[in-house]
Amino acid sequence: MAAAWGTVSAVEGEHALVRMDESGCGRCREVGGCGGNHLAKLLCATPRTFRVPNPERRAVGEYVRVRIGAGSLRRSALAAYVFPLLALLIGALAGSAWAGELGAIGGALAGLLVGWLGLRRAQRRDAADPRCQPSITS
Repeated sequence: MAAAWGTVSAVEGEHALVRMDESGCGRCREVGGCGGNHLAKLLCATPRTFRVPNPERRAVGEYVRVRIGAGSLRRSALAAYVFPLLALLIGALAGSAWAGELGAIGGALAGLLVGWLGLRRAQRRDAADPRCQPSITS
């Protein structure tokens, strides 16, 4: 389970808009952590805001912990990084074997398209899966 802290910035019916105070997974500052929060602060100057179910009726200004289910972060990272890269490489290799250098370029582009379509499919699947949705835990 990955979790991070944020502040409720607005309440919209059954949902809360939570402005995340941390970047990364929460292990960035620990020994052996990746340190990705430093890169996130450099690249993303504005805080991220997420719409999260609010069954406990948290109020604006409350400091809350937001979590996502075990495995959903890993599955999302694989879908976003590994699958498109593999599709690109397989497309380039297949195109190269079929038509040389020009085929490799065409195959790589086709692989990127397949990777993008696969990513969109995974995104739609995860959007409907309640285990992949963020929730307020405390």
